[in-house]
Order: sequence, then structure tokens, then C-alpha cells
Amino acid sequence: MAASSVCALSLGTPSVPPHRLVAAVLDGDTSLAGIVVTELRVPRLLLALVAGACLGAAGLVLQEALRNPLAVPEMLGVSSGAALGVAAPLVLALSLPAAVQPLLAIVGAALGGGLTLLVAGIGRSPSAVLLTGAAVAAALQAALLVLMVMADQLDLQLIYRYLLGSLSARTWEDVTGLWPWLLVAAPALVLCAPVLSVLRLGDEDAEALGVRAQRARLAALAIAVVLIAPVTAVCGPVAWVGFLAPHLSRWFDPAAGAVRWLPWSAAWGAVVVMVADVPARLALAPVETPAGAWTALLGVPAGVALMRSGGRRRAVRRGPAASAAAREPLPGPRKAAFGAVDEGPRAGASDHAGGGDPGCGGSGGSPSRALRTTGGEDAR
Repeated sequence: MAASSVCALSLGTPSVPPHRLVAAVLDGDTSLAGIVVTELRVPRLLLALVAGACLGAAGLVLQEALRNPLAVPEMLGVSSGAALGVAAPLVLALSLPAAVQPLLAIVGAALGGGLTLLVAGIGRSPSAVLLTGAAVAAALQAALLVLMVMADQLDLQLIYRYLLGSLSARTWEDVTGLWPWLLVAAPALVLCAPVLSVLRLGDEDAEALGVRAQRARLAALAIAVVLIAPVTAVCGPVAWVGFLAPHLSRWFDPAAGAVRWLPWSAAWGAVVVMVADVPARLALAPVETPAGAWTALLGVPAGVALMRSGGRRRAVRRGPAASAAAREPLPGPRKAAFGAVDEGPRAGASDHAGGGDPGCGGSGGSPSRALRTTGGEDAR
């Protein structure tokens, strides 16, 4: 995070040496370099930090609530709904103040996530919710394509860049507009983390421990919407950050739970967005590429690799226990004190005349006689 911050503030046109960054930010440097750093690069860096933290935390909340490592905002209709809520007024030429955009994004995100849970059925399995969310996300993306067909050339370019997730031309006004939503989401996350650990046990166990799984899952979705929608309203749906950040937190601390994973997911999400924004701004300079393209390009392979390595590590941890269980003797026929095998009464065995000899271990006779034939130890 420190290295990406220095690169984001120093590199570009004009370039600023690292030793001059503190003076440019704190002393109010009125030169061109100072104005570029304080008015463009610093708010962009803070927005990347906040957006990544929100997306990373929201990704962990969704994955733990649905007990599925593939449950990400892009697969549940949340990001697509938020993008649709912001893009629709732009295409329809509705003049709305900038402060209303987060509200439209929240309405769209709640519509997408709520539609997913409604169609899938709240009581169904997490896999059904995930598959239904993919279908709802595809439907919302189709609606976005219809809007793009209706848009003129200028609006089409804006919508296209927005849908890929970009931090370009963001100012202090965009950063300050996120703080009210963070003040609402942060306490909710603190209260939600212990419940996520209970939901991880399954719905039946959670109900036994006093947690209503359906209501808790709806509350988790609401918290994820509050985290995702304002970020999407400002910089678009930055793809797959909510997928990669939770897997990074689990990979570095696999024995922890949701309470410890949550802050680390937020931190890793911030790192992912900050690192991706540096090549997005500099790779094809002077043309800027969307940061969401870089997070999707690098995040999906890295996330798959982390999932595979995490599965191998779990298999290695289970290895000694599995081998010990394999060495454990299977339950077999009991041996009597005199070395005879106690197989119990055999089907089809006939009694000797006179009921059998109690000292010969015959199979006929009463149950007490059979017990005596096995020796004193088994009889006791």
C-alpha cells in the first residue's frame, strides 16, 4: 500500500520526486506540480483506498452469508443494479444533482440483490441463490446494453468508461460524498461480523444458536448494498475486487474466522484497487485505461490460484488425521479369551441331540449358553 501510494502520487505528468510529496501536500505548494498532487492525485488515491476497502468488505460479507466463495457483487446483481440506477438518468437526459446519484445506485443495487433473493427463494441453498444471481445480473446487463443503444455518442463513451470502473477525473467532492455512507456501514459491519461466523455453520446450526438465518442473510445483503452502491455511483463497478480480497485474507490467515477476516479483506481490497490504478493511469499514457479492466484482468487468475492453493493446504492439514483414521483397525469379530472367534449364532446351525455340550462352544442352545462358550471375559 505504501509503495503504490508513492507511485500514484509521484509518477505521471508532471512527475514529482518522492521527497517533495510531503511539502506539496502539507505546505500548499502553488506550483503546477503541487496543484496536480493536491487536487487530482491525492483525492484519487483516497477514493481508491475507500472504494477498495468497501468492495473487499462487501465481498467477504456476501461470501460468508451465502457460504460460497464465488458469491461476489458481480454475480448477485448488486453491481449491475447499481450501475443501471446511475446510467439510466444519464441516457434519459434527466438532470439530477450529484448528491442523488448514490441514492439511485442504492435503489438499483437493492433492486438487483432483492430480485435475486426473491427469485431464488430466501430459504433455498446458497448455490441456488448464486445461480439465480448470475441470471439476474445478466438481465440487468442486457438492460444496460439497451440503454447504450439509445445513448448518443458522447453519452456512450461516458457510460462505457463508467461501466468498466474508472477513477479518472475524480475530485475532493467525490471523496467527501462517500463519508456519510461509511458512517452508516462501519458500525453495521462491526455488528455483522460475529453473525457471519454463525451463519458459516449452516442454517440449522445457526437457528439452534438463536440466529434467524433468513433475516441475518437479508441484513448482510443490506450492508453489502450500502457498501457497494455509493462506490459504484462514484467510480463504477470495479470488477472482482470483492472476489480477490476475501481470498487473500483467508490465504494469509486460514485458521481465523469472519471477525478477523473482515478488516483484512477491507485492507486487501484497498491494496488491489490502489495497485491496479497505477498501470491504469500510466500504462498507455496519455490515454487512461479503466481500473476495473486491470482488476478483472489480474484478479480473476489470482483468485482462482488462491482458491486452488487454499484447497491443497486444507488437504494437507487433513492428511495426518486421515492417515491415522486409515490405520485405525476396523471393527471385526470379537475374540474370546481362549482364542475362539465369537461370531454369534449362525443361521442354519442345528442343535445336537440333547441341546449341545456347553463346553464345546456349540451354536445351539440358549443365549446364556452361547455367552458361556465365549469365555469369561466376553461374558462379563
